Amino acid sequence: MAATRSPTDLLTAIDRFREAKVLVVGDFILDRFVRGVIERISPEAPIPVLHGRDETFTLGGAGNVVSNIVSLGGSALPVAAVGNDAAGRTIVATLENQGVDVSGILTDPSRMTSSKSRFSALNQQVLRFDEEEIRPLSGDHRQAIVERFRRHLPLADIVVLSDYGKGMLLDGVAAELISLCTAAGKRIVVDPKGHDYSRYAGATVVSPNRKELGEAVGRPIASDEEVVEAARQLIGAHGFDFVLATRSEKGMSVVGREDARHIPTQAREVFDVSGAGDTVVASFALSLASGLDRQAAAIVANAAAGVVVGKRGTARVSSEELVAALFRSDTTSHSERSVVDLDTAEQIAAAWRREGLSVAFTNGCFDILHAGHVSLIQQARATADRLILGLNSDASVRRLKGESRPLNTARDRAFILSALAAVDLVVVFDEDTPLVLIERLKPDVLVKGADYTVETVVGADIVQASGGRVVLASLVEGKSTTGLIGKISSPKGSN
Repeated sequence: MAATRSPTDLLTAIDRFREAKVLVVGDFILDRFVRGVIERISPEAPIPVLHGRDETFTLGGAGNVVSNIVSLGGSALPVAAVGNDAAGRTIVATLENQGVDVSGILTDPSRMTSSKSRFSALNQQVLRFDEEEIRPLSGDHRQAIVERFRRHLPLADIVVLSDYGKGMLLDGVAAELISLCTAAGKRIVVDPKGHDYSRYAGATVVSPNRKELGEAVGRPIASDEEVVEAARQLIGAHGFDFVLATRSEKGMSVVGREDARHIPTQAREVFDVSGAGDTVVASFALSLASGLDRQAAAIVANAAAGVVVGKRGTARVSSEELVAALFRSDTTSHSERSVVDLDTAEQIAAAWRREGLSVAFTNGCFDILHAGHVSLIQQARATADRLILGLNSDASVRRLKGESRPLNTARDRAFILSALAAVDLVVVFDEDTPLVLIERLKPDVLVKGADYTVETVVGADIVQASGGRVVLASLVEGKSTTGLIGKISSPKGSN
């Protein structure tokens, strides 16, 4: 398996989402959200009376997969059957408003469109009302759906089967579509339903949650080892290439025949898990279609899931939110991808700003990391939501400090600095000053030590002209790299 990709590779893949076409087949559901207040009990029965104040509609089920693909910048090709009812018409109209090609949507007058109405007061759901009819496609409509799938398949880079158990993929439809994909050399991502995964045999990947994984193998699943064992049982039985298992607060696991990786969750605060699996499937399929290997695609999908569970209702994730989530400070994993080039840093900083996050910048040689450096970095991080650190290259340090410096290479210095929780990105630069970095990164806060004045800080005028500010950080007395080198080289016992 290919190694996890670099930050530049991840960003390039996300940028390629706009070129990816995903064929989505499954059960389209209309999600209705009614919000209001409860002020009294009904005189007719001992139940609360909800006074409706707001009503919204979003796409659920396979429709939410489509919505997330579109919001992430990709193109979705939906194939499904809906009823000739208000819910079905709303689904089609919503897809059209998102700019989606609806030629693959079949209207079946005999079918009821699935819908779920959620009623809430003070952000607390008090009732859910489902309207649905679970039945397979009739003969003529099944043939029509398969024909539309055949017509769209050559246009697709990857295929998603989103099974919510409402009937679209029952009675062998899933197997027939997988067979067509296999013959055409198309990869298939399946969001499964039910206990019998034989209906998805031959798919590239299935993406059950932990509960679904346990149901599929007939036993409860909790530990990493149990997840791997259950996933490989499914791979062996049904010929999947691998399994992507979502595990709520434990993140997700990517399990193949010979390898497995467990990725911790990125969620900071969970408001609503509605539709999180759809977001995972959408972002994972787009990532695979855009050239990422399955481990890197899972990292992207995990970040997307962390965003969506922080929203209320059936939510979507934008590419800007995804980039910001991928490169936010995370003390367990951020150092793996926080040393970046200037182009990458510029994209990430722009994404952070679109998320409403402020960005600070400081720079230095940081040859031997000491308490003075750490104090500067911590003070810089305290001024903004994110901190980018500019690091002088080896050649730059030699020009500034002499031929005997640096003692540590730029690679080693960057690795050490990236391990600090206060540092979000490290960018190595070859010039004598960080002026180019400041011009391109446009930090909201520029931080230097108090041995400078605002007038002598490189780039201060640029930052201030764009509405930013310059902060002079307090120094730790007696702490410097030069002093440390002198102490190390002095005879033992001398001061």
